[in-house]
Amino acid sequence: MTSPGRDVHDRVVLVDPPRADAGDIEALAGHGVATVHEAMGRRGSLGPHLRPVQSGARIAGSAVTALCWPGDNLMIHAAVEQCGPGDVLVVATASPSTHGMFGELFATALARRGVAGLVIDAGVRDTAELREMGFPVWSRHVSAEGTVKATPGSVNVPVVVAGQVIDAGDVIVADDDGVAVVPRTRASEVVALAEARIAKEEASRQAFAAGELGLDRYGLRTVLKDLGVTYHDHAGYHRERSS
Repeated sequence: MTSPGRDVHDRVVLVDPPRADAGDIEALAGHGVATVHEAMGRRGSLGPHLRPVQSGARIAGSAVTALCWPGDNLMIHAAVEQCGPGDVLVVATASPSTHGMFGELFATALARRGVAGLVIDAGVRDTAELREMGFPVWSRHVSAEGTVKATPGSVNVPVVVAGQVIDAGDVIVADDDGVAVVPRTRASEVVALAEARIAKEEASRQAFAAGELGLDRYGLRTVLKDLGVTYHDHAGYHRERSS
């Protein structure tokens, strides 16, 4: 939605925002949303409502942000010029919008510029064409309703999606599980945290494959006992309950 600490009537296009290290961005893409979200202490998720138009896409890239007015995609046109290879265009609106603000023609322009994908807290259309051309998109809505190009907004200012502040240059990670944002200044730290989590998960995976139970590996039997959970013979329990 709206930019934090800014007047929604601001009309600015900020150029050349700082970006995270390319190697860190690539590593975050490989780790995926769930691992990155957990590595950050279960922070950064943009919620369950942003869903992929396609299946199987996994991307990460520097955010180029566009703050638009509902039903008006003028500032998306302005944002396209600011997008470069590997970037992810993030579109928010000043108030909720279900309009189909993005479609095949925008995707064609962004693909030509090497953009990794789109995250939009509003609607998209031309979904069949987007899937056919293989352009990754995550959106809140799918809608055929069109837009105008009449109201100024801003590009590369901080925006808020699902309570998460996204600034230009922050790293967007997106896959079938949803979307997460990693602050640009934390990208290297989060890569290290994600790698540590992956190593821990691999150890657990091998243990489970060998037959160990999560109840034992994670010490959950004590948790169950402390919470008052008890074990009973099935038949005997029902006899006692019915008597």
